[in-house]
Amino acid sequence: MNSRIASIIGSAMLCAISVAAPAADEVLRLAGRHDLPGYTGDVDHFEYDLKRNRLWLAAEDHGTLDVFDLKTGKMQKSIKGVVDTPHGILYLPEKNRLIVTDSGGDTMVTKVIDATTHKVTGTLKLAAPGADAMGYDPSTKRLYIVNGGRDAKMKETYLSVVDPATLKRLGDLKFDTEKVEAMAIEGKGNKLYINVTGKNYLAVVDKDKLTVLNTWPIKEAEQNAPLAFDEPNKRLFVITRKPGKLIVLNADTGASIASFKAPERCDQVIWDAANRRIYALGGEGYIGVFQQKDADNYEELARVTSAAGAKTGILVPELKRLYVAVSPGEGKTGAAILRFDVASAAY
Repeated sequence: MNSRIASIIGSAMLCAISVAAPAADEVLRLAGRHDLPGYTGDVDHFEYDLKRNRLWLAAEDHGTLDVFDLKTGKMQKSIKGVVDTPHGILYLPEKNRLIVTDSGGDTMVTKVIDATTHKVTGTLKLAAPGADAMGYDPSTKRLYIVNGGRDAKMKETYLSVVDPATLKRLGDLKFDTEKVEAMAIEGKGNKLYINVTGKNYLAVVDKDKLTVLNTWPIKEAEQNAPLAFDEPNKRLFVITRKPGKLIVLNADTGASIASFKAPERCDQVIWDAANRRIYALGGEGYIGVFQQKDADNYEELARVTSAAGAKTGILVPELKRLYVAVSPGEGKTGAAILRFDVASAAY
């Protein structure tokens, strides 16, 4: 092989590598930013409807339910008067219905909203005021809602299970702490995992019987809050806030598999199953990106610049897009929606 042919082949190989394996700082590429002037405090979680091109945001301290164009990220409307302090949103396409948790006031209900008119059409009665985190189990069509606790000025917190179609509450599980956060739910098993933040452990719950099967102390750090789940590999991704860490746990045994520095003030961790990546969204201004090589091996892939206060988001895998909400309560720089394009991983 002469030197010219070798050079051509070498260049082609380099080109192929660059296409197949994007540089770490290109894993998430900022594709747009839409500012939300006049917002203060925190915003919370998203939900989306791919078919009708809708993206919703619970603007927690602004007291609105905001609707965006899913493809462009531009705001379509900001709805006042239907929510007080919204947190989580679930969209039920078969009913064209939104379930929105709301910790405002002393009410013990979660609101049911028509997804087109955005008018309140019903309520779900819970065990206590202060509805916050939620988790939906598509396999059983059951919705689990955290209520009570600190937001309700209570020393105990409840996990209530409801039927979002009939709007009936089916049971409650009480935790003797004022702070319970995110959960992850098995689709092919009977377990629900939930971060009992006030006691610094993760609880394993029988999702059918609403009984605690096990408790696993989080030993590496305190204030375990966001949680994501790789069910096929039985791995849980726990984020702590004191200090900011990502901890990978074996979902069968609770054993710690790996631990990394994560961004501080993180309020959302997302598992990207297609690319085997973990995205930790942190208020200090960057997204921690971690790669799963296999179930027992992980590496920090990138620290992608976002914005101060950019700590909640949603992955839309069908569009290969990550939306991130910027809360102005952190950086005093104004609220915004950031849109990132997700580069495909090379295997």
